[in-house]
Amino acid sequence: MFRPAIAAALVLWAGAIFGQQPPDETFSATPDHPAIAYATLPTSDAVRRLARNIEAGSWRLDFKPPHGYLRSLLGALDIAESSQVVSFSKTSLQAETISPANPRAIYFNDTTAVAFPGGGFIEIATQDPRQGFVFYVLEQRAVARPQFLRPSACLTCHVAYATLNVPGALVRSVATGAAGQTLPFVWNGTTSHRTPHAERWAGWYVTGRSGGVAHLGNTLMRSDAPDQNVRPAASALPALPDRVASGRTVTAHSDIAALVVFDHQMHGMNLLARTGWDIRVAVADAPATAGAVAARVAADLVDYLLFIDEAPLAGPVRGDSGFAATFAAKGPKDRAGRSLRDLDLATRLLKYPCSYLVYSEAFDALPAMAKDAVYARLWHVLSGAERETPRYARLSRADRQAITEILRETKKDLPPYFRGRVG
Repeated sequence: MFRPAIAAALVLWAGAIFGQQPPDETFSATPDHPAIAYATLPTSDAVRRLARNIEAGSWRLDFKPPHGYLRSLLGALDIAESSQVVSFSKTSLQAETISPANPRAIYFNDTTAVAFPGGGFIEIATQDPRQGFVFYVLEQRAVARPQFLRPSACLTCHVAYATLNVPGALVRSVATGAAGQTLPFVWNGTTSHRTPHAERWAGWYVTGRSGGVAHLGNTLMRSDAPDQNVRPAASALPALPDRVASGRTVTAHSDIAALVVFDHQMHGMNLLARTGWDIRVAVADAPATAGAVAARVAADLVDYLLFIDEAPLAGPVRGDSGFAATFAAKGPKDRAGRSLRDLDLATRLLKYPCSYLVYSEAFDALPAMAKDAVYARLWHVLSGAERETPRYARLSRADRQAITEILRETKKDLPPYFRGRVG
């Protein structure tokens, strides 16, 4: 049943991924390198664990129209429905199904993203601690024991320069016409927390209040006007437009707070995978250089985790789905009640600018050499050794002190030198 959609995707994505690209180095080998063996090594991702439980009869997914397995799957994977973000551009395996009236809703937690357009099948991208993103699909057909399929066609788009040449997330901002067709000649880019907000969310719905933050969301472009101007605008959209048919999505929101978290997290997950892969390949192929490779990739990862190049918010934004409270409540918190999941949403994403991805299984599963280098670089910056470097000046001493104190109480394998003085 997937062949027509896959064929459409291959035509749509043939050649290179267009638009803005991340500044980080990309993975230097290929996923089939013996040290990686992406297609053949067994995985231990969240979907694989769920599939084993379904096969063993210890877990059941319930099929209930109009969303089929979706809500049951979100519950099984511990993904909050309030995380829903909604894209109406034809940028997935199911391009033919997606339109502004029948958009593709995405739900996510710290490891997994689940996508579903009405009338289509369920797409899942989940992070294996060692192997990075693994892609699955689930047919929307009621059976006793549904099976998750792993189509290789997903990698046609999801191994690219924009994903750092590892199987990864690809968050696009692409001008979109009235039928959902992409108009890359008008605007096209990829998105992370470094992307100016004025360049984000073309082809996405954005609900909530964006205040002074102008963006490209909620806009349909003309397909017959290649020279039209793209005009970012602020929005205060309380719910998805009436043209989105009832029942197509689980909630009526595409929460701006969820969108800015999603933008940060997806590229961060790609960086974690690339960091581990580069070290594994270096140790296998050129162990004498592995230390230098570790130091280089650690610098990329730490800069991202500390939001060194984050695009600032031009004013406060506020979501409307309850996502912000649900996200922050997951902790962990220190004795003062502070958490790296505390959202700011006034001038920047996080109140304490260090990513919660330091608690992820992928971070913990980094090769020892990589993790040592990451921790050494993280302390180098937090301690104040880089405070005279202009690009690190935005990380104030108060920020560095708070981050260090939170990490001391919440990160179990933190090296002893983090007990040192923050200058």
